[in-house]
Amino acid sequence: MATSTIKEFLVTYLMPEKCYYELFLNFHFHVPCLKFVLNKTAGFWIILDTFLAQLPQLIKMLWGGSAEGLSLSAFFLQLYAFSCPVVYTMANNFPLFAWADRLFMLAQTVAIVFLILHYRGDTVRGVLLLFALCGVMLLLRSYAAAAVISVIQASSLAAFIASKVLQATTNYHNGHTGQLSTLSVLLSFAGCLGVAFVSLQENGNSPVSLSHILSACLSCVLLAQILCYKAGAVSTTKKTV
Repeated sequence: MATSTIKEFLVTYLMPEKCYYELFLNFHFHVPCLKFVLNKTAGFWIILDTFLAQLPQLIKMLWGGSAEGLSLSAFFLQLYAFSCPVVYTMANNFPLFAWADRLFMLAQTVAIVFLILHYRGDTVRGVLLLFALCGVMLLLRSYAAAAVISVIQASSLAAFIASKVLQATTNYHNGHTGQLSTLSVLLSFAGCLGVAFVSLQENGNSPVSLSHILSACLSCVLLAQILCYKAGAVSTTKKTV
């Protein structure tokens, strides 16, 4: 019964039945099947990253009532990075279902930036930021040249990478990761790995693929910082006790 359930799940979501027999019954590491499964897995990671990566960070901030340890500059860059594809799709009149996931991620990031400012006693600035962001995005959508929109879209990945560098630097200087969410970083790491894998399949060792690999490595650095600083804090607490 358990084997049947596992087979049904794998065949339904991850692989054709032929690949199931090759990999799990014949124990034959069939390369096309392995690539198919990896592509499927990468797709799931990317979807999880797109819809959920920012949500644990938002919940942790609301639950703790603090934005300690979070780099405002890093999240401003993330805000820019997530705004770029939304502006691009709006300017090119893509249907909403084609970019609703990006809009959802942008909304979560806007909420995070607002909370950082709010918990630092700068609520008015946070509200003004929301209005300014909406205004700029609408102006770009309506009046910016296509070449400008394309450059903005192309710069989003660089901004996302820079945001991770800034957050990692902040963690290092603070000696802790504060309210940085482990789950958010883990989802981002998985998503970046998925995008890097797909990009390598489609583009080979192109600058874009290497940029996605760099982004995944930086997410790994952030995850390592969280684990190391937490382990250090636990060790210090035990010594004190």
